[in-house]
Amino acid sequence: MKVKECMCNKVACVTPQDTISNVAKVMQSNHIGCVPVCNNQKTLCGIITDRDIVLRAVAAGKDLNSTMASEIMTTQICTCTQDDDMTNAQSVMANNQIRRLPVCDTNNRVIGMLTLGNLANNNTQIGDEQISDTLSDICNCQGQTKNAE
Repeated sequence: MKVKECMCNKVACVTPQDTISNVAKVMQSNHIGCVPVCNNQKTLCGIITDRDIVLRAVAAGKDLNSTMASEIMTTQICTCTQDDDMTNAQSVMANNQIRRLPVCDTNNRVIGMLTLGNLANNNTQIGDEQISDTLSDICNCQGQTKNAE
């Protein structure tokens, strides 16, 4: 199975100049926990998750109305292409412990997003065991949590 058969084609993006407040509003209105940061040509510059907002902005005491996306975005980004095999994309997700993988064209423009939800929605084609293994590798908790006593 190819990534293009599984990925989400509609991707909301923000710019590096967007404020964190605007980034959060884009996430809220699109019901997403992650948003690519792209320039005007839709070329991927970074990525911001809801966790980034909490840890890098809110917990750091930054002003959400003046802090720009470029100040908290992750710039070392793993991506895949729409023609990649799903097993390769899942390996990227598992090896890098990421839940959402931007899908880019040959010019590094965002054309889709591959998420754990996409994997779950395609479990018949991908296989429950393979999805379970990918999720386990992403979480890498081996049944342990930091909150467990």
